[in-house]
Amino acid sequence: MDLERMNSILNNDNKFDIFYKERPVWVQGINESDQMAKIGFVDNFEEKDVFIKDLYERNL
Repeated sequence: MDLERMNSILNNDNKFDIFYKERPVWVQGINESDQMAKIGFVDNFEEKDVFIKDLYERNL
């Protein structure tokens, strides 16, 4: 995913299915200068900082 798409998702009220390594996540926030996102995993309470480029949307 790129920074422009991530900002579009965060500024939208709709729900988006975002994944990191095949696991569904929700994005808590982003750091544009580092191109990083703080994510939380849907299936547990784990949080992680990852590169925005490593996140993706699943094509349904």
